[in-house]
Amino acid sequence: MEEKKSSEVFLRPRFTIDLDENYETVIEKFKKVLKAKDCAYPSRFSDGHIIVDVPKKEEHFWSPQLNMEIVEADENKSTLKGLFGPKPQVWTLFMFIHFIVGISFLIFAVMLYVNWSLERDFIMPLMLVIFLPIFWAVLYFLGRIGKSTGHNQMDDLHDLMTSILERKD
Repeated sequence: MEEKKSSEVFLRPRFTIDLDENYETVIEKFKKVLKAKDCAYPSRFSDGHIIVDVPKKEEHFWSPQLNMEIVEADENKSTLKGLFGPKPQVWTLFMFIHFIVGISFLIFAVMLYVNWSLERDFIMPLMLVIFLPIFWAVLYFLGRIGKSTGHNQMDDLHDLMTSILERKD
């Protein structure tokens, strides 16, 4: 089992693992462990996709989620593609805010240019054109802080996944 990880720069780390087991065997391993009554990790299955959350009692705003896709390579091999990220609600909120900041920056940049060209007062658009990229950087660092806040839970999810994949039953 060889795990290939993407760069550490990403807020949502991705990895790929080549497995020497077929698709059905891998899916059944995950179902056996994650559907057991004593399993604390809530999970959802859909075709070759598996989503695993942290236990409800440990959950907080920055809690990660492990999304996995099992892809059949051939009869006796498969590939697991994984993605750690925030809950979809948190990710959507952050992307929406990034979108609003980006559109606002463009609007105020146009206002700055028009007011400057017409020799009108352009202090407010200038201040916002300077402030919005700073705010954008703050959003990025908040995401990094959130990732580090949930890092231990991400390790727990990774350890759970690894322990399931290493099972021999």
